[in-house]
Amino acid sequence: MNFYNDYLKEIEERKTQGLHPKPIDSAELVSEIIEQIKDLDNENRADSLQFFIYNTLPGTTPAAGAKAKFLKEIVLGQSVVKEITPDFAFELLSHMKGGSSIEVLLDLALGEDVAIAKQAGDVLKTQVYLYDADLKRLKDAFESGNETAKDIIESYAKAEFFTKLPEIPEEIKVVTFIAGEGDISTDLLSPGNQAHSRSDRELHGKCMISPAAQDEIEALKAQHPDKSVMLIAEKGTMGVGSSRMSGVNNVALWTGKQASPYIPFVNFAPIVGGTNGISPIFLTTVDVTGGIGIDLKNWVKKVDADGKVIRNENNEPILEQAYSIATGTVLTINTKTKKLYNGEQELIDISRSFTPQKLEFIKAGGSYAIVFGKKIQTFASQLLGIAIAPVFAPSKEVSNEGQGLTAVEKIFNRNAVGSTPGKVLHAGSDVRVLVNIVGSQDTTGLMTAQELESMAATTISTTVDGAYQSGCHTASVWDKKAQANIPKLMKFMNEFGLITARDPKGVYHSMTDVIHKVLNDITVDDWAIIIGGDSHTRMSKGVAFGADSGTVALALATGEASMPIPESVKVTFKGNMKEYMDFRDVVHATQSQMLQQFGGENVFQGKIIEVHIGTLTADQAFTFTDWSAEMKAKASICISEDATLIESLEIAKSRIQIMIDKGMDNKTQVLQGLIDKANKRIAEIQSGEKPALRPDANAKYYAEVVVDLDLIAEPMIADPDVNNADVSKRYTHDTIRPLSFYGGDKKVDLGFIGSCMVHKGDMKILAQMLKNIEAQNGKVEFKAPLVVAPPTYNIVDELKAEGDWEVLQKYSGFEFDDNAPKAAARTSYEKMLYLERPGCNLCMGNQEKAAKGDTVMATSTRLFQGRVVEDSEGKKGESLLSSTPVVVLSTVLGRTPTIEEYVKAVEGINLTKFSPSHIKLVK
Repeated sequence: MNFYNDYLKEIEERKTQGLHPKPIDSAELVSEIIEQIKDLDNENRADSLQFFIYNTLPGTTPAAGAKAKFLKEIVLGQSVVKEITPDFAFELLSHMKGGSSIEVLLDLALGEDVAIAKQAGDVLKTQVYLYDADLKRLKDAFESGNETAKDIIESYAKAEFFTKLPEIPEEIKVVTFIAGEGDISTDLLSPGNQAHSRSDRELHGKCMISPAAQDEIEALKAQHPDKSVMLIAEKGTMGVGSSRMSGVNNVALWTGKQASPYIPFVNFAPIVGGTNGISPIFLTTVDVTGGIGIDLKNWVKKVDADGKVIRNENNEPILEQAYSIATGTVLTINTKTKKLYNGEQELIDISRSFTPQKLEFIKAGGSYAIVFGKKIQTFASQLLGIAIAPVFAPSKEVSNEGQGLTAVEKIFNRNAVGSTPGKVLHAGSDVRVLVNIVGSQDTTGLMTAQELESMAATTISTTVDGAYQSGCHTASVWDKKAQANIPKLMKFMNEFGLITARDPKGVYHSMTDVIHKVLNDITVDDWAIIIGGDSHTRMSKGVAFGADSGTVALALATGEASMPIPESVKVTFKGNMKEYMDFRDVVHATQSQMLQQFGGENVFQGKIIEVHIGTLTADQAFTFTDWSAEMKAKASICISEDATLIESLEIAKSRIQIMIDKGMDNKTQVLQGLIDKANKRIAEIQSGEKPALRPDANAKYYAEVVVDLDLIAEPMIADPDVNNADVSKRYTHDTIRPLSFYGGDKKVDLGFIGSCMVHKGDMKILAQMLKNIEAQNGKVEFKAPLVVAPPTYNIVDELKAEGDWEVLQKYSGFEFDDNAPKAAARTSYEKMLYLERPGCNLCMGNQEKAAKGDTVMATSTRLFQGRVVEDSEGKKGESLLSSTPVVVLSTVLGRTPTIEEYVKAVEGINLTKFSPSHIKLVK
């Protein structure tokens, strides 16, 4: 009774937090519960029945295995439980989604009892999470003449698991709730500092927005029991910053529908909206849960009598309200007319929210069911030797004769599966594609593991070239939360087939490297498609998409992803960088110049940025692709020169070899396979057989941006503009200011050099600057703390070999020690240099943070409210984003430098340089 008594103690502890019993995933606990159910006189029997029926996790969890086995005994009459009849046992099996439940249903369907076989077959007809082993059993039985198997397969061929689902209501009534004004980061919906609780859905749900907002949502639900609450970003975009399945889960938990009465705290069908739409990766996550995302367009640009946009004194378009969506407004979504109404008044067309594919996701309760359903229908049709019935909406195929292909269109065409053979596809086409590389990070990894269990997956798809589970988001502090979660995660992922940052068996030294840097190295094909559980999954080779934990799970399990081919924006460069400028300034200037060129319209949003940056190797080019997440682009793709790509691949090979030497390769030798693929790709380039990827000269773009390097006269800083009178303009990444704006007197409380935005060159710049400052001033004295977190251990090793780490050690007051990792996060900082463990550190904001109210100068990507620094009672925390030299100098001075001070400090230092490449495109 140890497991059950421990569970009761945990229940009492959760009551003090206002929480229900935690869903059960332990087979040992379920086994004890089953024994108590069988004992009619057991004092815990009634509670045990409740736990067994309503609180046991489905899929491939150990608990589900024990539950399915007992339900099989009940169906066969081997156990009798008056509260769980055989019919009810079948109903419970039908809600378990896959894994052990499918195995039991197949046992029963292919058994000798005809009545039981038919009932089991009828349940199987509703299931879609079947894998190769399950389908093989059906195939073998069918070919042996089994009538039940034949009946199931014929049902699959007709896709009755989909066609017999209830139709989508024609009208969906919603009541609005303004979650915030301006862009809403997913940090608001699922704060990074609560990442440890993401797999405990009820507990994590408590962190969404605020307790007051949660109370208001509950009040709206009580006032409007027949309506759904729609969360809205007023005057902004919903879900910027990252994909956050946990964010969508929280929205669904508070405003959605329960997926099953027998699965606790799993809700679906959330409805979200934004004045400026939904962030692309967040919208994908909404699709996963069968939800609806609406571009409300309730604020529009004001125009004069001639139709010209009216601008304010800052040359920004003046907006006027087209219609109100104030909290408590009742609206009607019509899924037939695809319009949004307020009473009888038509507000806007929302057809983009109800494409044929999205309607299928909504009907099926999420995109997974459609992905698996299509595969099962194809299997059944092929087995029966019949054409696939046109049940699902045909994939949209756009092919424009005589039009060339952009780089991303070429990649999608190369990796497409299931499209019309020989047909060239352009942007707008819906495509299933093979995924080459998959990345899972540690604060979403537990949810990815849950998703894999829920879809009954047990091993990685054989078509995936390589997959990596990181440890970077929890690298800063090895606290009790990390110690409880991370080893379990690494064990699961290692057994599933991923290369893992931490070895579950402790054989190799933990690698807490920033995941994006590792993925950038293990991507060894510029024609690859990469899916990763973070918005900054944006490689400088191939095309990479940040995704929610569910889409990552789907890519791992099936080796596929489905999405429309996005339109591209072409970015080219002219002019020359000034000697004292750093490439990070070019990145910020690209965003600034783009907004200027298009009158404030962000043409990057939702598009692929095709950046012609071919003279920078993968490490440096990644700085651009990484920042493209903050430009709200769907992804970014680099056009590289042949020689540069070869150099990048050689660097990647050497780093993969280091991983092999550390003992990180697995039994299938995934890492060695990547080196082999890199060698093959290098040979193709060198022979001229297949040069580096580039677009056709007659490719069509949504827009073209030309960045003038001559205009970049001083360092550029992304400013959260925390005191802007227009709340919607705060924390947007769109306010890019020159260094001189700050007049050399803005106080800086802390500096941070780290995150995925920096590379080895930044660490060398830091070392060079410290030597420079000492030579000029006689010493290095920090007037503000400087936190440095190298992205990878490889970089640390290379810096040690080249002498730069010794320089950093000389000026540091703290150096990480892997033999004694920090057990608690810092709450205060001294005015010195901290050499922290490789990983995300302050950028993640879930472990380390700056002191409340600080002004932080950082190389990070995150300037959202509360991420790197929280507000104090008297002052707003602000995270200004800049280049490494600006951060260093700001901490030495304790303030922003003047342009004169900056130029002097970087004199003779080898900054990250860039000169436009001149790649010739061919028709």
